[in-house]
Amino acid sequence: MSKKELLSALDKKYEALGENPETYLKGLLQAKPINYWDYIDVDALLSLQKPRTDFKDEEIFIMYHQITELVLKLMINELKQITLEDLEEEVFIDKMKRLKRYTNLLMTSFDVMRFGMSYDDYNTFRATLAPASGFQSAQFRFLEIYSTPLENLVNIKGKERLPDNPTTEDYFDNIYWKDAGHNRKTGKKTLTLRLFEEKYLNDFIRLANHMKGKTLAEKLQKFTNPSKELINAARDFDHYYNVEWPLVHLRTAQHYLDKKGENKAATGGSEWKKYLHPKYQQRKFFPQLWTEKDMLTWGEKTE
Repeated sequence: MSKKELLSALDKKYEALGENPETYLKGLLQAKPINYWDYIDVDALLSLQKPRTDFKDEEIFIMYHQITELVLKLMINELKQITLEDLEEEVFIDKMKRLKRYTNLLMTSFDVMRFGMSYDDYNTFRATLAPASGFQSAQFRFLEIYSTPLENLVNIKGKERLPDNPTTEDYFDNIYWKDAGHNRKTGKKTLTLRLFEEKYLNDFIRLANHMKGKTLAEKLQKFTNPSKELINAARDFDHYYNVEWPLVHLRTAQHYLDKKGENKAATGGSEWKKYLHPKYQQRKFFPQLWTEKDMLTWGEKTE
């Protein structure tokens, strides 16, 4: 594009907005060049680590979880794009592969947690973190809501408690992740769960109502004759995110909480051995792609 064509295109752009192009060109003349550190906001990013103790490895712990939140945001960004329109199969497959790639990043990054911190230091500074817990990651829950209808986030025991014609609120009362902090026999909830619900539950309910009929799983079902490549891409993402990643998380927790049979409690107070295992969570984004045997042995084949 020549300089004349470029200026003409800029004129048309701002005129279409009802603006005077000269105003913007004069502003561009005065604008400073953008730098990497300003564009990425590096100074702000590197100042977000605020340890509660003097243990140096606590900063690693904080940064690891901040990286995880950024990866979850990458995944939610893809999921939001999928819900905007009905994509061609080729584009849909590409999105599924991106989601798997990000999940793989979540899995491999757990090595930072598992092998990148002092065992003794971690088990000392973690006592200052209660009742905070990775369980309280709202993006984790938002991602699930974008991915699949709520009924796929309720395990077998939860489904037995559901009334006929359950509401969105009924599903959230029985959703799998509440098993980490809700004693169904006594009705008591942990402080970790209570604080989490106070801050985010209304947002979860709002998003779930908005996503009815538009989740990733429901978009996938609109392909009446899906290719083998599409089915495999969807199954890969489902298995990576809902089986492989939780098992990596479980093994990391075992490294710090169950070494030498010590069986330490999680900061959030959950029965972490049971809660983290995919066979108890039974979270599946695309149950229609799995056989009954697959679902009955969910997570057992890769232990």
